Amino acid sequence: MTLQTLIIEPGLAERHYWRDLWRYRELFFVLAWRDVAVRYKQTIIGLAWALLQPFLTMVVFTVVFGKLAKMPTEGDAPYALLVFAGLLPWQFFSSSLSSASNSLIGNANLISKVYFPRLIVPTAAVVVSFIDFLISFSILVLVMVWYQFMPGWQILTLPFFVLMAFLAALGPGLWITALNVKYRDFRYVIPFIVSMGLYVSPVGFSSSVIPEQWRLLYSLNPVVGVIDGFRWAILGGEAQIYWPGFILSWCLIGFFLWLGIRQFRKMEKSFADFV
Repeated sequence: MTLQTLIIEPGLAERHYWRDLWRYRELFFVLAWRDVAVRYKQTIIGLAWALLQPFLTMVVFTVVFGKLAKMPTEGDAPYALLVFAGLLPWQFFSSSLSSASNSLIGNANLISKVYFPRLIVPTAAVVVSFIDFLISFSILVLVMVWYQFMPGWQILTLPFFVLMAFLAALGPGLWITALNVKYRDFRYVIPFIVSMGLYVSPVGFSSSVIPEQWRLLYSLNPVVGVIDGFRWAILGGEAQIYWPGFILSWCLIGFFLWLGIRQFRKMEKSFADFV
């Protein structure tokens, strides 16, 4: 019988943390698949709601901003298509932010008993939002067919802007979920941010309506760059990207991603004590 020696070295897990993210990739897929299954299993309108919610929101925004407020569209693109091209990234961002922010609390039993890089949990939670995004994208295709609108080559860049939306949500999501473990009242912050953000972001209107002297300041909301990028990819030449604001959005996304990971890693060791 061969005896194996287990060596416990201080700081070993810390040094191998990013390697462990890859080693525990199967856990990532298990958690992601579980969240998707829970979301849609044994529900009457689970899948239908993922279709109805963006469609009904598009109708309301088109009537309020397009018909009543007479907001301009981008070029000759139908206003409903303008709205839906902005609604897709916003819902992906807001849903990802909400899912990631509450993910650690929802996996309290797992976190308190088993070691694994906790960063896996909020990242896996975003997968459900991505599934919703793919379902909602089918409505966009139908809207394009209805208006006989053919996208240009820019549609090939859409995955780049999906990644941009993912990173924009992940950074603040990591920071807030870490705070939410220790201070449970942070769970009330996210619904407020999402509710306010829907109206201060250019979802129901084009960001081009913002006066030129205020556009860079308006771009301090990083979702503005994400939405403008989506519209450029979907509407092609009908939409224009405000490049100073777009670059500023990327800088802010990078900053919040760095801050989110830094604060998450700083508080990670105490998660098991608070959940």
